[in-house]
Amino acid sequence: MNRMTAARSPLSPADRPQLGLRERKKIKTREAIRAATYALIKEQGYDATTIEQIAERAEVSPSTVFRYFPTKEDIVLTDEYDPLIVEELRARPAGEPWMDSLRHVMHKALEASTAEDPEVMRLRTHLGVQVPAVRSRMFESMSQTGRMLREALGERFGLDPDGLEVRVYAMSLIGGLMEVSMYWAEKDFEGELGDLMDRALDVLEHGLPRENR
Repeated sequence: MNRMTAARSPLSPADRPQLGLRERKKIKTREAIRAATYALIKEQGYDATTIEQIAERAEVSPSTVFRYFPTKEDIVLTDEYDPLIVEELRARPAGEPWMDSLRHVMHKALEASTAEDPEVMRLRTHLGVQVPAVRSRMFESMSQTGRMLREALGERFGLDPDGLEVRVYAMSLIGGLMEVSMYWAEKDFEGELGDLMDRALDVLEHGLPRENR
């Protein structure tokens, strides 16, 4: 395929590779655990929700829950999108301006996540603001996402993914996008998340605005 042609989107379900039975069962179990967790948190709050309750609601054992998610915070925060975002970035045309690629991919990721369940996305974001343990784990997970993004940046620009400049840029981007989610939740989900994301990318591309919004 010519790299300048439109690539198939890893973030589109129809374009994802077909998985074997074993992998489909794993995904089904992960989704059942997540769904049970979100339902219990809505009913009784985050702190009152235990791994044992989650396991019972998902019809699995507590050891199975821990096999898929090391902590309760990971159940809330972990999704399938980080690897797909990096894959999508790699699939963009080589000659496309980087920020155009980034905006395209981030909007596709946002569309994919909101299409599945907008209420769940709001709940996850709300917990990141309200629950210190979730917020702390969110910061820890940034390093893993950062490593994946650094690899994509290194490939795109022919730079060392472990170089200081690449590391600073990658973590600035990830930190900025996380602040978008926090800001959105703090403002009671006012406005469109996509518009806030574009504002954050504008800052990365052009620097701070001269006047407050």
